[in-house]
Amino acid sequence: MEARIDKIKQQLQSQGYKLTPQREATVSVLLENEDDHLSAEDVFMLVKEKAPEIGLATVYRTLELLSELHVVEKINFGDGVARYDLRTDTSKHHHHHLICTQCGSMDEIREDWLGPLEERLEREFNFTVHDHRLDFHGICYRCKEKGKNDPDKS
Repeated sequence: MEARIDKIKQQLQSQGYKLTPQREATVSVLLENEDDHLSAEDVFMLVKEKAPEIGLATVYRTLELLSELHVVEKINFGDGVARYDLRTDTSKHHHHHLICTQCGSMDEIREDWLGPLEERLEREFNFTVHDHRLDFHGICYRCKEKGKNDPDKS
């Protein structure tokens, strides 16, 4: 985790920003909860456990800055709540999401299946894709299994 914090510190410094203790606490929470899609309020509640003096406005400003610097991606799954997801060093693009419209769960596809489409866009439209995100909305396997086992659904 320390190496990732150092990398984020370098990203901030390259843009003229410092990794303040408040920003570091926010980044630490994001790293510790990397598999979750935390809202600003979720991040704030977790940051407060580490640094009780940090206010909600500071967390919001930090998340917006990290989003502008492409350290995190600000995403919305159609429920009106912005969530934040750390970008990884290993992928050129952000991962994709499977969003269950029944229970609200979010699963991730970490593979980038859109490479051939990007190449075609470059070739046919002379359009260079810098990034993309793909979200699928539907019913997850958990809800399907629950529905099959639920006698009220028969």
